Amino acid sequence: MHIVIPDDYQHVIRTLDCFARLAGHEVTVLHHVQPASLDELAARFIDADALVLTRERTRIDAALLERLPKLRLISQTGKVSGHIDLDACTARGIVVTEGRGSPVAPAELAWSLILNARRQLVPAIDAFRQGRWQVNLGQAVAGQTLGIWGYGKIGQRLARYARAFDMPVLVWGSETSRAAAEAEGHRAALSREAFFAEADIVTLNLRLSDSTCHGVTFEDLSRMKTDALLVNVSRAELIAPGALLRALDAGRPGFAAVDVYEQEPLLDPQHPLLTHPRVLATPHLGYVEKNGYELYFGDAFDNVVAFFEGVPKNVAN
Repeated sequence: MHIVIPDDYQHVIRTLDCFARLAGHEVTVLHHVQPASLDELAARFIDADALVLTRERTRIDAALLERLPKLRLISQTGKVSGHIDLDACTARGIVVTEGRGSPVAPAELAWSLILNARRQLVPAIDAFRQGRWQVNLGQAVAGQTLGIWGYGKIGQRLARYARAFDMPVLVWGSETSRAAAEAEGHRAALSREAFFAEADIVTLNLRLSDSTCHGVTFEDLSRMKTDALLVNVSRAELIAPGALLRALDAGRPGFAAVDVYEQEPLLDPQHPLLTHPRVLATPHLGYVEKNGYELYFGDAFDNVVAFFEGVPKNVAN
């Protein structure tokens, strides 16, 4: 069968150990980074019996599916999200399978951003490379309150990191999340307003859904301290459009560290988040890590093999 794998930005898919599981199939790996038109996507996928998608990098909708008569399977790395029109797939008899996620790499990236932003390492290193010595004064995180909105697998891992760094933890989220945090010895905020006002560092660890989309408002951010840090490695759409830049320019919070953007890939070096002096920005690296890729693509390739052997598994539609 012909399997097409788009969006291998880094040219790494063929280097993964799990790639050997596709032996015996014709595999085309595509490396385009620039966003593609409907015509371009249809031309790239026209001969595919199966697509293996890297997270949400390519949107699959009814208009595209109508132009892919050979397509029988879409194997999603990680969990299926809103980028795939499941109803349209089902209507055309296209099976969609999904795999697992892992909190390890995104939690570690979030912690790296916290430490780097607080110690202001990037401007210090940049200055050092230009021949300047000790140009700024960072902050240690010990004693600072880490605010975690969303106490799932990533949030729980961050709370364990915080304990190791002598940071008190303040949690906001669902009633279940707050209860779980308290059961583990952390403090649940008395209110949403108190959560943003009290935390020295706020990290967003929510799934994007209809109920969470644009849920963090300018008013929320405006309650943060003037030296507080907002960290988002989850989804840009959790924050209302324009609210973060507006809040930063107003002075609350004082800093932000972001790994996610409303339009990806973000290829404009003059984007306001990339040029803002109090923003540390990374190119959506949360899940981009060797062991994570082996997990995501290993599951996706296993689902492809199972499907073409006539025993489909992990079917999402």
